Amino acid sequence: MTQVLTTTGKLLLNEKMSKYTSWRVGGIADAMYLPTDKQDLINFIKNNPADTPLFWLGLGSNLLVLDGGIRGVVINTRGRLKEMFLTESGTVYVEAGVPCAHVARFSAEQGLTGAEFLAGIPGTMGGALKMNAGAFGGETWTIVKTVEMIDSTGLLTQRQANEFEVSYRSVKQQHCEWFLATELQLNAGDTKQGQEKIKALLERRNLTQPTNQPTCGSVFKNPAGDYAARLIELSGLKGYTIGGACVSEKHANFIVNTGQATAADIEALIEHIQTQVQLQHGVCLQTEVCKVGVEL
Repeated sequence: MTQVLTTTGKLLLNEKMSKYTSWRVGGIADAMYLPTDKQDLINFIKNNPADTPLFWLGLGSNLLVLDGGIRGVVINTRGRLKEMFLTESGTVYVEAGVPCAHVARFSAEQGLTGAEFLAGIPGTMGGALKMNAGAFGGETWTIVKTVEMIDSTGLLTQRQANEFEVSYRSVKQQHCEWFLATELQLNAGDTKQGQEKIKALLERRNLTQPTNQPTCGSVFKNPAGDYAARLIELSGLKGYTIGGACVSEKHANFIVNTGQATAADIEALIEHIQTQVQLQHGVCLQTEVCKVGVEL
């Protein structure tokens, strides 16, 4: 007898990606699936035709969706895949859709230390795992013990952290396999001290970054021994504008959507920054932001 896998989530067709990205740009996705929980997502993927591309979306930060949109199905984990708890062994289990800031606060409440830096990452745990996101000197994979992966057939696999090749803002993983959940190994600490550290980090972030404007977070990786923001500022590019995209006056490694930017504006500004920094300082800036989709 053939097993019928039922799904309970919501499938949206021809969805504007600008509604879901922190830059507020991006064309139309063919389809978007909003799973009700992990099992529903597994069922959906098992039912999904093998040749249909899947793209995973969290809070839409660190992401430039091109104006031509995304072909295939976008899996939207925002507000979903949100289970998080302290395990019997003392690790913190986190599903991919949990915002990093929530992980930082929860860990501190449990009297654990080591995850405070996550409060400065404007994305979900799934995105942080994918790119080894970091902030304030901390990096995601330094606290990862295990991860739960799902492949394009819906098969789940548990992997140890040391099975992955991890570097600065980069994690090598298998093709057509995605992060579903993780267990974080943290140290015993003091709840009040952890909460005070998180508060201080967020205050520092608000003072130095344009947190009240549409950005993707940091656009470029810091080159070895230097800072992208310093090189961009030295190149005289603070406030430089192409269309509706502008280099932030507050932090030069941020590009702001001033209101009417397109993905093409942002892409052109990124290329201009790279050209000028290369010409003036001999440094080739590498993007941290993930560019996806197709051109118009």
